[in-house]
Amino acid sequence: MSTAASSPALDSALRKAYFRLMPLLFLCYVIAYVDRTNVAIAKLTMAKDLPAFTNDVIGFGAGIFFLGYFLLEIPGSIIVERWSARKWICRIMVTWGICAALTALVKTPLQFYAVRFLLGLAEAGFFPGIIVYLTHWFPAKERARALSIFLVASPIAMIVGPALSRLLLPIGTEQVIDGVAVTHPRWLGLAGWQLIYIGWGIPAVVIGLLVLKLMPDRPHDAAWLVPEEAEALENQLAADAKRQKAAHMPVWQALSNPRVLLLALAYFGIVTANYGIEFFLPSILEATYDLKLEDVTVLVMLPSLLVIVGQIFVGWNSDRTGERRWHASLPVFVGAAALVAAALVRGNLPLTVACFVVAAAGMKAYMPAFWALPNLFLASTAAAGSVGLINSIGNLGGFLGPTLLGTLQKTTGSFTLGLLITALTATLSACLIASLPFATLARRDEVVGLHGAPGGDGTH
Repeated sequence: MSTAASSPALDSALRKAYFRLMPLLFLCYVIAYVDRTNVAIAKLTMAKDLPAFTNDVIGFGAGIFFLGYFLLEIPGSIIVERWSARKWICRIMVTWGICAALTALVKTPLQFYAVRFLLGLAEAGFFPGIIVYLTHWFPAKERARALSIFLVASPIAMIVGPALSRLLLPIGTEQVIDGVAVTHPRWLGLAGWQLIYIGWGIPAVVIGLLVLKLMPDRPHDAAWLVPEEAEALENQLAADAKRQKAAHMPVWQALSNPRVLLLALAYFGIVTANYGIEFFLPSILEATYDLKLEDVTVLVMLPSLLVIVGQIFVGWNSDRTGERRWHASLPVFVGAAALVAAALVRGNLPLTVACFVVAAAGMKAYMPAFWALPNLFLASTAAAGSVGLINSIGNLGGFLGPTLLGTLQKTTGSFTLGLLITALTATLSACLIASLPFATLARRDEVVGLHGAPGGDGTH
């Protein structure tokens, strides 16, 4: 372990924290991400049962999730800091699981919009809450590594989700196999796309209840740490907090901090591109190359393989070097360039898929370093509130991206313009992150501690 004041007790506590907490948090995020994005796969047969569900309807419904999400992000992250992470995250998972399953019952676009909005409200606070929760367990120099383990859950979800959903998708449909029409009967009167929503909603409720039992709020609450380990870890976290003293400020002041607002704007541009890809990649491949359902669901899993490698590398190398800013911006530059290439490539399926693989990797690999940035200049509740603000504003891009691609496809008959526009938003965001003044973690530790800074704003 590369902690600032390593000791056997501290090293042992951190090993236990990684082993006990990260698998559960990882599983929570896998389920969250599948429930948020499985409409991309369900849409492939859902639109056949419900003809009113065109690309613009699906895009708007997929995006409206983030409007509900926006409303409760900041309160949710502050609740985790001041009250209880395990109780709040349990509440989130149970309610989002119920809302996710209810999507199976929609019949009209208005019902779809309503349930997606409620799903966003239910899930609000989960992601920033986990980011805040990790600061209660992992010292500053371990944080990007812990974040990378947690964030890898999203590309895993983009593999596991389609892999399992493709088994359900044909139910209730008719397929032509080797020239023979084959009808797949419904289960309990439900089509495959309905079973996808229900099948992924139930685990959220179950795991939410497990969180209440298995996820201690802080080291002194963990029965699996001996007193010496809990004390060593608490002392290291307290030492980090002491070095952060110059960065303490009221929540309202943190939320108006220019760098917080610029990070939120940068995140918005990247999320616009990321969710535009995720929600419409199956449709892009199906429409462009006239692929079968099973071929589409396999191909959309491929981008996640490079995402996993990219996120782990960025988290590890960012902690190793203490550098955050370029680790957060360079992957996005690469991803945006690949997205432009994907928009311009026609008629070559392997090249198209390769472009989307690189684009997806760039739009996600930056995240471990990016989410370590707010704690370079903010602390405590101010940092929690800023994470909530960045995530809530940024995730409005999750509304813009799918809506933009769906609307432009209906208007122009092609996804090309939408992909080029989202590549532009990502490029501008990468430029913004690269221009912000952040010192390396090592340099900051030498001068004023891990998070503090002259004048209280962390700039050199």
